[in-house]
Amino acid sequence: MWLLMGGRGSGKTRAGAEWVHGLATMPGLRPGLRIALVAETLGDAREVMIDGISGICRIARRNRPDFEASRKRLVWPNGTVAQIFSSEDPESLRGPQFDYAWADEVGKWRHPQETFDMLQFGLRLGADPRLLITTTPRPLPLLKALMAEPTTATRRIRTLDNADNLAPGFLEAMAGRYGGTRLGRQELDGEMIADRDDALWSRAAIEALTIRGALGEAGPLQRIVVAVDPPAGIGAMSCCGIVVAGLDRTGRAVVLADCSIEGASPAGWGAAVVRAYRRFDADRVVVEVNQGGEMVSAVLKGIDAGLPVSAVRATRGKWLRAEPIAALYEQGRVVHAGAFAALVDQMCDFGPDGLSNGRSPDRLDALVWALTALMLEGNGEPRVRRI
Repeated sequence: MWLLMGGRGSGKTRAGAEWVHGLATMPGLRPGLRIALVAETLGDAREVMIDGISGICRIARRNRPDFEASRKRLVWPNGTVAQIFSSEDPESLRGPQFDYAWADEVGKWRHPQETFDMLQFGLRLGADPRLLITTTPRPLPLLKALMAEPTTATRRIRTLDNADNLAPGFLEAMAGRYGGTRLGRQELDGEMIADRDDALWSRAAIEALTIRGALGEAGPLQRIVVAVDPPAGIGAMSCCGIVVAGLDRTGRAVVLADCSIEGASPAGWGAAVVRAYRRFDADRVVVEVNQGGEMVSAVLKGIDAGLPVSAVRATRGKWLRAEPIAALYEQGRVVHAGAFAALVDQMCDFGPDGLSNGRSPDRLDALVWALTALMLEGNGEPRVRRI
């Protein structure tokens, strides 16, 4: 099985049409192949897979097949036949048998699981039956199950990959309007975006709190911190969480940047922390010292001796520390000054047992420390210490 997930205009339909026509006309394959073409509706099968601008009949320069509308099938000169089917009628796949199949836009099929099951039972001809699925990704149980199967080759293509064949200005307009959002990552980047049911955050809620452009009328930020969650080790899989956040004069927290760095040495991530501190003219660096103890502060001081560093130590679990921060989001007291995709991924995949992949939620930890320092220590209100 070949699962090709792509953004809008990325070329996935063209890939499917070329694959089917190539099989039907390939020298050496036995003549008279049987191929299934399955779409959401019969109309989609004809208008997109067959007659569309990237459809089979449009891309076939030689050995072009004839479409027999009354019998709902394509017939090549060598006798190969491609029959069209609709996800509205899974039972129509009961009985026919095929060598190959192309399933288009499974993400919007009316009866995805039933249609897929009936198609599987029919893929029983030839020595090596194959199925190609081309779709814009959606977090359907069927697609997630297929991605997990060892016999599935999953590939992702972005709209940007096909820029030479798209209207000028389209990519710029789409990036400006949807870049970094859940919809943009799904419809343009071909990513499978799914929230955990038991996560503390949802993408829809975070996107509603994301500001694009100026921060509004809250005025300059009153306080800015850089929070650091140092990695436990060194290597390609290690990540130092670095998040910058500020407090505006209304008492609202603004997440300014995710400067996290992966696979860096202590000197490498230490330099990234100092760069973030200087770039945002921050007031303080907040560093978790559970992993590295005094070494963490020593690394930072070695790069900039005057760096104001506050060490914090975790005494509660990550979930308990994150819960009050999630409550601040629910109250609308935190906003994001941009789309921070990797950070949001961790936020929406963080459950009571941690992240689904078992890795440390380093970016999320840094976010929690930053917002704790701004909002929960002293309730985030300025006060006079002495006169």
